[in-house]
Amino acid sequence: MQNQTHPLEPFFQQVVRNSYEGKLGLHDPDVTGYVAHLLCEFSETDKLYRVRDPEGHPVEELEAMIRAADPVTGTAPSFDAERAMRKYIGDYALFVAGMVPEALDGDSSGPARHPSLGELIHAGKESYYVVSQFNVFEYKKEAPLFARLSEQFERYVLGLALVREELSKRLAMAPQFG
Repeated sequence: MQNQTHPLEPFFQQVVRNSYEGKLGLHDPDVTGYVAHLLCEFSETDKLYRVRDPEGHPVEELEAMIRAADPVTGTAPSFDAERAMRKYIGDYALFVAGMVPEALDGDSSGPARHPSLGELIHAGKESYYVVSQFNVFEYKKEAPLFARLSEQFERYVLGLALVREELSKRLAMAPQFG
């Protein structure tokens, strides 16, 4: 969707700005715009689970995503692919930690274990930091954005939790059609 605005983008811009600026005092229009766009992207399930295994099944395990991002010992074919995968991991971690807390796992047993909040925060901060280190050529302009996302990751997760809370309130007040 290059150069086209997603139909939900103005709405998400408003609720993200209300949470980040109004409630948390985070005045960063670039981050607000980035997170609003992220919410639009991940409102489409195929974009939330865009990483696939060789059989075409979505990869939901954080460790597998991180392995896939490694161009030396993992499956990333290049450093550009590493950056793209690390950006996705940061986005995924931010989204899941803030908007889908029921997907978090406090129990580390079982074959298809979901990450804990601490694991998501660590992976998100680290991944955005890696992306921020790609700070030359075509990536130079947006590198500082990812540095800020890494440095204040927990606050941006909290802001998304406030967005989720606001969306839940609005949904509860919406007329029910049946």
